[in-house]
Amino acid sequence: MRSSPTSGLVNWPRVTDVNSDLVVELVELGLERREARWLVEEFVPGGDLDAIVALRLAATRRLEGEPLQYIIGHWPFRSLDLDVDERVLIPRPETEELVEVAMRELARLDVSAPLILDLGCGSGAIGLSLLDELRSRGIAASLVAVDESRDALAVARRNALKHHLHSVSFVQSSWFEDIDVELLGRFELIVSNPPYVGERELKDLDPVLGYEPHGALVAPDASGVAGFDDLATIIAHAPRWLKPGGVLVCEHGDRQRAAVLDASVAAGFDAHDIDDMAGHPRILVARR
Repeated sequence: MRSSPTSGLVNWPRVTDVNSDLVVELVELGLERREARWLVEEFVPGGDLDAIVALRLAATRRLEGEPLQYIIGHWPFRSLDLDVDERVLIPRPETEELVEVAMRELARLDVSAPLILDLGCGSGAIGLSLLDELRSRGIAASLVAVDESRDALAVARRNALKHHLHSVSFVQSSWFEDIDVELLGRFELIVSNPPYVGERELKDLDPVLGYEPHGALVAPDASGVAGFDDLATIIAHAPRWLKPGGVLVCEHGDRQRAAVLDASVAAGFDAHDIDDMAGHPRILVARR
């Protein structure tokens, strides 16, 4: 019978530099060294051997393929440390780039108190990061954070409280459907990282995506483009909710550049598209 992946943890030596020894043990079990170090720092921060049980369980979960971010329960995203779990997507570097682009667009608009709409907010990564970074520059922005998932909104609310970000309201809605119509034409900025993976594409991508909420990743096809339906909806309806001169900043798949630009032109936007740091088409900037 094959032994458990954590069976080697039972008799760890009680030595002064216990954390280093724990990292070595986890590496020998098959974890990458940096992930082993992160787990030890998270679960045994002071070298307390009573915490080894929790570390053992965490190591097992990671060896079985569960994302490190969900195991730890929080993850850095730009200036914030966000609580994350299986109810929301894992924050990723490409989305940090989207925030940078959105900040540049707000600087271009030069508004003292912008109103921002975050569509499909998930953990709140995009919208809350914008609020936090604008606050640090003395700009009092307000945020409407929208998600169809009640569970995702609960995570986003917790992150807003964690970082003392109070100028935000949360709305359960499928895109624009249940947003107060009094806000039509009021937003300087709409940001979104919507589902944009096609169902057939998912099987060829990183297996870690199987742990993330399916509805936050996968969208129906539209206009002959895999995973394009939610993007098409957002682009088509965004102009009604933006002020004149306002901007939509939206993440998309690396095979969707032509489709997002065509949809933006059809919606009346002045649009361009930006590559991410890996050189892949990634971020739509559509100005009303």
